[in-house]
Parts: sequence; C-alpha cells; structure tokens
Amino acid sequence: MSVNVKKSCCLRIGARHNKHCSEINTMNGRKLAWVDEVRYLGVFIQRAMRFKCSIEQSKRSFYRAANSIFAKVGRLASEEVVVQLLKYKCLPVLLYALEVCNLDKRSMQSLNFTLKKFFMKLFRTSNIEIVRYSQTLFNCDLPSVILSKRYETFICTLAC
Repeated sequence: MSVNVKKSCCLRIGARHNKHCSEINTMNGRKLAWVDEVRYLGVFIQRAMRFKCSIEQSKRSFYRAANSIFAKVGRLASEEVVVQLLKYKCLPVLLYALEVCNLDKRSMQSLNFTLKKFFMKLFRTSNIEIVRYSQTLFNCDLPSVILSKRYETFICTLAC
C-alpha cells in the first residue's frame, strides 16, 4: 500500500504517550512525522493518556463565525435575530462531532464560557446573571446541555 507522507502522520495515545518514538519509514525511504495533534474528519485528536479531542479549533471557528455575523449585522439587527443566527450558524461549528468525544468537566466549562462570552458582547455586560437570564429568555441552551442530549441520542442510535 502506498502512503502519502504529506497527508499521513503518527500520534501516540496511552500510558507511554509522552515517550520518544522511533521513526517510521515508508517503502520509498520517507519518514512519517510524529505529532501532538491530528485532524481526522474535522475532529482534532490530541496525544494523551486516554483518547482526547481538542476543542481549541472548534472555539476558534466559533469565534470566527460569530464575529463575522456580528460584523455584518451587529447593532443593526435585533438581539433576537443575532441570537437565532448564532444558534443555527455558529453553535453547530462549535459542537461539531463533540458528542463522540469524552470531554472532561474543564472542556465543558470552556465551551459554556465561549457561548457566555458572546452573550456578554452582544448585551454589552459582564454581569453573569444578565447573561443567564438572556440565554433563558432566548431559549439558548449551554453547550454542555446540548452535548449531553446529543450524546444520549448518539448512544441510543448506536445501540439500535
């Protein structure tokens, strides 16, 4: 089998994830690179003790999408319109395929804060109570709630 060295790399997951690995050579003498993070089907997988997905790229993509919406319609459109655009255009970018990743509590809090930060910007406040109230008012669930629902659906579908 021919391996494209430009598109292939190696990543170690497990108890010895931080140990140096010997180089892997292809049949034509080229070496495969050892990396700390790899993108597979849009999900970034990290080198770690257990299977772990990185959410940093998802957060960057969310901010990019949210800021582009905010730049186009920002203060011209009503808050309802901006929140609806956020829910249907930006949240899917943030939560893409994360239901299959076993995210820890810290990652979930980071995802929640990403959404809260946008609401802080939209309503020009740093008061977390106002942010919570506005999220409830606009029926915008936190990413942790959305992911838990998606995870249940994923498990049910997998079991069937």
